[in-house]
Amino acid sequence: MAAVVTIKDVAREVGVHPSTVSRALDPARRERLGEPVVRRVLEAAERLGYRPDVAAASLRSGRSRLIGIVVPDIANPVFSPIISGLERALSARGYALIVADQRPDRTGGNDLVQMLIARRVDGLVLANVALKDDAVERCLKAQIPVVLVNRAEGESRVPSVVSDDMAGMMLAVEHLIASGHRNIVHVAGPQSLSTGMLRRRGFVAAMRAAGLDPDIDDIEEAAAFTREAGLPAARELLARRPDATAVVAANDLLALGVYEALREQGRRCPEDVSVIGHNDMPLVDLVNPPLSTVRISHHEMGERTGELLLDLITGTHQGALQIVTSPVLVARASTRPLEG
Repeated sequence: MAAVVTIKDVAREVGVHPSTVSRALDPARRERLGEPVVRRVLEAAERLGYRPDVAAASLRSGRSRLIGIVVPDIANPVFSPIISGLERALSARGYALIVADQRPDRTGGNDLVQMLIARRVDGLVLANVALKDDAVERCLKAQIPVVLVNRAEGESRVPSVVSDDMAGMMLAVEHLIASGHRNIVHVAGPQSLSTGMLRRRGFVAAMRAAGLDPDIDDIEEAAAFTREAGLPAARELLARRPDATAVVAANDLLALGVYEALREQGRRCPEDVSVIGHNDMPLVDLVNPPLSTVRISHHEMGERTGELLLDLITGTHQGALQIVTSPVLVARASTRPLEG
């Protein structure tokens, strides 16, 4: 059996003290050393086949250098860029990520949180919280640093990184109004979630700002933020409002459900009805027609979430605990000016 390579072996190879090797191998501490020294240490470690003893380091520091994230549906394209941005921020400071998938139709979400805490993660990211959520309460009781991403609580008890959902929905409505639409309806997301509630509120505010006063018949709440839930909601809404010339969906998957409902009715998008989504998730520019939407920088949200959480863990955070990113309108072929 080959001998285990130690930090002392790497130090001997490079000709430096073992503490210098330790700092060079730690992304959170290597900035104190010069770049040439760090490069020599990393090259020697790779050449000798050095592998850090993560368990021993965890015992010495009292930290696992593991972060957990709970997402509501890992298959939802929205969450992959959030996870990617989060992982990038964490790996830059020597942390690894554990991803837990908690589908909305499954029970035991709090058990996942408890399982991650039991694995001694240093912090948690929750992407699946409702406006009232006892998972946050569990984190507070366990005194574990936690940051919410993409969704927020009603009480704002812990830090969060979210997009400006009301502003994004107002961009969508204003785009349609500028194109001459007045009969605009809304497929809303679940009102138990901040994204559903705030985007519905933004739709109503934008319509009223344009001198239009939407009533209950102009809005249909979907049971989930999925294409499958968007289809029956759109059927109901379009049956109730056959005169609608534009549909604003609370996310892109719901907008794809609207596409299906229109095809069932033999109506065309955008010739008969314009459709706009929210999120600009991957591949919506490749559907037919390419979907107009509101772009949210999910990768940036993930990065900022990671930076905020690590600053909380190390006690160096001094900025705002609620970070709100700005959305951008992306107009494609699913919306067009109203003729006549």
